[in-house]
Amino acid sequence: MTFQVGSNSGASNQISLTLSASFDANTLGVGSAISITGADSATSEAAFSAAVAAIDSALQTINSTRADLGAAQNRLTSTISNLQNINENASAALGRVQDTDFAAETAQLTKQQTLQQASTSVLAQANQLPSAVLKLLQ
Repeated sequence: MTFQVGSNSGASNQISLTLSASFDANTLGVGSAISITGADSATSEAAFSAAVAAIDSALQTINSTRADLGAAQNRLTSTISNLQNINENASAALGRVQDTDFAAETAQLTKQQTLQQASTSVLAQANQLPSAVLKLLQ
């Protein structure tokens, strides 16, 4: 199986797993090594040595496969974490864009501009008030 784990194509963004291996005693080569028969000590010693060698080979095969699966699991975990971060960031950005109510913001801008113009007019009239009072007193 090959998993595409990145946004770009290429071998660096793919994880390949081969899960067709079977790990029973016969496949690992220890099925016949386990059944040791005979009373001859020389034959038994050779059979035991062969059995230990077969078991060591089987353990190496299993450990190698476990290491490959562990590396793939770590890479998939990292990819999942990265994709979750990308998803959260994209959702937050989309939310900010969708939360903007352009009609309400335009109305608010128009209101503020009108208030600013009214304030400027009131201030101009207030500045003219003292001179009008002086003219009345004359």
